Amino acid sequence: MKKAMRIIGVVLSLATLLAAASSCGGKTLTTVEPGTLVMATNAEFPPYEFWEGGKIVGIDAEIAEAIANKLGLVLRIDDIEFTAIISAVTGGRADMGMAGMTITEERMESVDFSTSYATGVQVIIVRDGSPITSVDDLTAEGAFFEIGVQESTTGDLYTTWDLEDEGLASISRYSRGADAVQSLITGRVDCVVIDNEPAKAFVAMNPGLVILDTEFAVEEYAIAFSKNNKPLRDAVDKALRDLIADGTVQSIIDKYIVAE
Repeated sequence: MKKAMRIIGVVLSLATLLAAASSCGGKTLTTVEPGTLVMATNAEFPPYEFWEGGKIVGIDAEIAEAIANKLGLVLRIDDIEFTAIISAVTGGRADMGMAGMTITEERMESVDFSTSYATGVQVIIVRDGSPITSVDDLTAEGAFFEIGVQESTTGDLYTTWDLEDEGLASISRYSRGADAVQSLITGRVDCVVIDNEPAKAFVAMNPGLVILDTEFAVEEYAIAFSKNNKPLRDAVDKALRDLIADGTVQSIIDKYIVAE
């Protein structure tokens, strides 16, 4: 399937360009700030990253904190636009990008990725009573819908590749997922394609919206790194793999996502 071919698992990753020496386990690691692991994110993606009590929390935030602790570094999280995360990493303003980011061939042209630490599902939100009742309705003969997405997310990428590029739909892109959902509520778009977890939060806050049972795509989340710092790449990825192996990552995911 075309969507599946674009999702690639990768084991190792890289970190950033700018220098400042930091010691970790006998190795000298180069980070943006001495002794600090700088993570670029977009804190509009619950339960992976969101603001609570003046602090960015969530799955990605806690996994990043655990990684920093294993490396003897202090974590700093920068909240920026999702579209700016990769450029922050490649431009040396952040050591890594972690924002429910999916491994895709297009992104791998700019950055490398860590081991995958979570699986995400892209779903479709519609208004109750919508003529869109399954993913197949988006490609039905004669169908042409307006679809809302958060710009540069995998929802944007997949709907662009599979629908807009094929002349089957028009895509409206928003800087925040919440803005796409608001456009759905007011009727400016026919549906929203977004990750399942924030979708559940949006639907819970907005009566009259529902999530369709059929998935739009399944994806693997990983940490993005620049292609210029192998020691930090290896250290972060080893720490992540250790945290997966000892159950820490799963316990963090379970804290935020309750099994149905």
